[in-house]
Amino acid sequence: MYDFTIIGGGIVGLSTAYSLTKKYPAAKIAVIEKEQSWASHQTGRNSGVIHSGVYYKPGSMKARLAKQGAASMVAFCKEHSVDHEVCGKVLVATEEEELPRMEKLYKNAHQNGINATWLSREELLEIEPHVNGKAALKVPTTGIVNYKQVTETLARLVEEAGVDLLLGTKVLNIDESSREVFIDTDKQTILSRFLVNCAGLHSDRLVKMAKIQTDVKIVPFRGEYFTLKDDKRHLVKNLIYPIPNPDFPFLGVHLTRMIDGSIHAGPNAVLSFKREGYHKTAFHLKDTLETITFPGFWKMAGSNLQEGLKEMVRSFHKQTFVKSLQRLVPEIQVDDVVPTHAGVRAQAMLKDGRLVDDFYIIPGKKSIHVCNAPSPAATASLEIGKEIVHRIPPQDHLKATNELKPSLVTN
Repeated sequence: MYDFTIIGGGIVGLSTAYSLTKKYPAAKIAVIEKEQSWASHQTGRNSGVIHSGVYYKPGSMKARLAKQGAASMVAFCKEHSVDHEVCGKVLVATEEEELPRMEKLYKNAHQNGINATWLSREELLEIEPHVNGKAALKVPTTGIVNYKQVTETLARLVEEAGVDLLLGTKVLNIDESSREVFIDTDKQTILSRFLVNCAGLHSDRLVKMAKIQTDVKIVPFRGEYFTLKDDKRHLVKNLIYPIPNPDFPFLGVHLTRMIDGSIHAGPNAVLSFKREGYHKTAFHLKDTLETITFPGFWKMAGSNLQEGLKEMVRSFHKQTFVKSLQRLVPEIQVDDVVPTHAGVRAQAMLKDGRLVDDFYIIPGKKSIHVCNAPSPAATASLEIGKEIVHRIPPQDHLKATNELKPSLVTN
């Protein structure tokens, strides 16, 4: 019998385990992960950015937890010697018509308590000499890190605290009662007093296994990256982002200096026909049928058809992808970039076609299900872990500590 069992070995799952060890040091805890290593999917395949919280709706969980999470992440990395750097970024308006959107973003940043500075073209060129921009916002609290390294550090810390780490273990079924949860896996049946679902791309399926009614479906979007050749790295000093299009739910392709010094360009955002489909031709029949038979998908597709088609063209036509980069850095040429890894974003969608814009957590009888945790979830992961632990009902059989502050409580 475990006190807590967490499904999902990404950064949110292991951050939750870490927070549980802080609040309930004597608890018996397990983390289940179907892969043979940690951070195999979203966590290990993202852009490695510590987001400041500029974009998110004031008052939302994303806005609050991104800001707090950025500070927590930097402190964690310092404490545990994880490679990171707070290098800042610029959000660049390349055309006059983008300036009103930049003004709104500037106000949004300050509403979220983020220090953002308006830069003229001349001031921008002092920071990023090769960029094309009318003006920009400088966000100094943005950073870079290797989230796989963070996750592996969390795994080591929780294992040292006595957590059982069950790699290579796939969940087949969940039977939840008002007293306990039976978790059937391909290796054993696990009995737990409480379950936390942090399964990312498969989180909605675990909700269904637990027989919880919801109108949320995970729809996978692949994000593809290029990397600049070594002799072109000088074109990008730190992080260069566009002003996002408010009619499209993703940020647009950008240029990011990674913690290893490489420069990544991307990602685009194309519908994936496989939940773990990291190649253009990846296809899984069940995954595809679940997407195209979901009523919300067609409503979303209809309202985003033009932008969606642009993303598909960018995916299959390198020159078009590079043109998007040239809007930010005109000197980049087609031969300057080579394909690198791709990631798949687990985006929750509602039946009416709306994409879930905030982190989304669903309670069960003896469980909590994290059903939407895309970017900036890696940035906010340590705070999301605290948030989840706060939402777990008091465990009367366990002695709790006050190490987790209640300042992060939401309604």
